[in-house]
Amino acid sequence: MKIVVTGAAGYIGRHVVTECLNLGHTVYVSDFSFKGIDERAFRIDTPIFSGSTSIYYELHEPDVLIHLAWRDGFIHNSKAHMDDLSKHVIFLNQLVDSGLPYLSVMGSMHEIGYWEGVVNADTPCNPLSMYGIAKNALRQEIMLYTQDKDTDVHWLRGFYIYGDDAHGSSIFSKLYQANENGKKTFPFSSGTNLYDFISVSEIAKMIAVASTQSTYNGIINVCSGNPVSLADMVERYIREKSLHIQLEYGAFPDRPYDSPGIWGDASIIRAIMEKHSACN
Repeated sequence: MKIVVTGAAGYIGRHVVTECLNLGHTVYVSDFSFKGIDERAFRIDTPIFSGSTSIYYELHEPDVLIHLAWRDGFIHNSKAHMDDLSKHVIFLNQLVDSGLPYLSVMGSMHEIGYWEGVVNADTPCNPLSMYGIAKNALRQEIMLYTQDKDTDVHWLRGFYIYGDDAHGSSIFSKLYQANENGKKTFPFSSGTNLYDFISVSEIAKMIAVASTQSTYNGIINVCSGNPVSLADMVERYIREKSLHIQLEYGAFPDRPYDSPGIWGDASIIRAIMEKHSACN
């Protein structure tokens, strides 16, 4: 297939591009910078938020669009989330109107808001951050807009991603960078919250495979399905990376919108990956 990946130079994007190429697809990449992107991909300089009605053709008429582009994803109450929302809507709607066969958009557990337990496609959403509100609104709009269209939509909902920590902004990246800077302690919350953790390489493969199939559409949790406490995961990370740093428990209060335990129902993505493995 011919795939366009937006946000291709981002934390997840670079890995998704490589996975798509390794699966044998032709990949075009769009971003402000192309640093670190697999050299096998073709670069696109076309601004995706130009409002052009011919944007689909300017992007070389892809079979699949994997939309990862998003400003300030780690700054949950940034103004950018609401400022950019209509730009995402216009861009994606124009692609759908032009006949895009497959559309995948990166979602987030922050669409859900406060929730205790497992999250599936029917879990109600009540987001409690600007990031979550914007992602949730985009999902609602694109699902409604495409209900009578021929585009297969995959809303790929991510949870807690780690790995490639020299380039990310997660707690693992910050811990890695603090250790590199010679810090001996790291301010931390209570760490008791249970989350669904997955490596960036594993989620990238899930995104690449899920985006190029039509058996399962709609909300697809790209996750492990296994709840692990933040403290256990971070302590394990410190051991595995042989970091010389200790957690300073209780330095930060737990955020009021963070659930004590939230993880994804991974049954659909497991079925997708099992079918892919059986066919290859």
